[in-house]
Amino acid sequence: MAQLDDLMFFQRLAHAGSLTVTARELGLSLSAVSKRLKQLEARLGVELASRTTRRLALTAEGERYLTRGAAILEELAELEEALGEQQAALSGPLRVNATFGFGRRHVAPLLSRFCALHPGIEAVLELTNYPLSLGEQGVDIGIRVGEPPDSRLVARRILANRRVLCAAPGYVARMAPLTTPSDLAAHPCLVLRENDSDYAVWRFRRRDDDATEQAVKVAGPLASNDGEVIVQLARDGHGIALRSWWDVQPLLASGELVELLTGWQGVRADFHAVYQQRRHVPARIRAFVAFLEQAMPARVPDDRAGPAGPAPA
Repeated sequence: MAQLDDLMFFQRLAHAGSLTVTARELGLSLSAVSKRLKQLEARLGVELASRTTRRLALTAEGERYLTRGAAILEELAELEEALGEQQAALSGPLRVNATFGFGRRHVAPLLSRFCALHPGIEAVLELTNYPLSLGEQGVDIGIRVGEPPDSRLVARRILANRRVLCAAPGYVARMAPLTTPSDLAAHPCLVLRENDSDYAVWRFRRRDDDATEQAVKVAGPLASNDGEVIVQLARDGHGIALRSWWDVQPLLASGELVELLTGWQGVRADFHAVYQQRRHVPARIRAFVAFLEQAMPARVPDDRAGPAGPAPA
């Protein structure tokens, strides 16, 4: 059992990335964590990490101990869960990663409901601008836009989503003509600058011909790296925004924003729950992904029903 405790301790230490963070997470003193790492290295006869109080860098031996140790702990967890899977109660840790906007508005409420149904779940929702890597950073489920290119990951679609071109009714009343995407060059566009994306180029496809695509370089006097700010600027009448359906659908339904160029649509940006492919996926992971698949569409009306609200031709 001491060896398993050491493996779990080192996994926590490696994922935390520092002695100080590990001490805080475990409720121990910094000296106690440092002493335990030294004892582990003495028992193994190798140095596992070079460290300061702020940063931890694994040696080659430490990387091997982390990787092989993770496999051993996973095998043990899979064995125990498989043996007890006939029990109704779900339990154990569940770490979910999502983006700030979508995570706050939709993932957090559903995780709250899921944990109320399964009190044995110990959940952590980590919201970030950039996706965290699964496995390496201890993430069980990642909520991603689009299917992951990594074939080692399983992707389950939890929400159909597309980009929507929209503006406030006040702006629409005074706007220059807008009949094709190329006309956007004459309009102030509210640009979202995030994640080093090609933010100045907006892409569209015809509704009646998905193969026809137009890419338009846009510009405007106002921009932000935050999607909520962009939506607010659009509501204030500063120009045209290209936002996700999940984000602006309530504002389109209430008339605070109007969908434009309804004969065209932004490229699809469906949301998927992704997790690592393995022989035995823990029941808590499968259950939460299934819960998201079932509950998420009820929070956002299907975007394929057609444009919401009036819009100019």
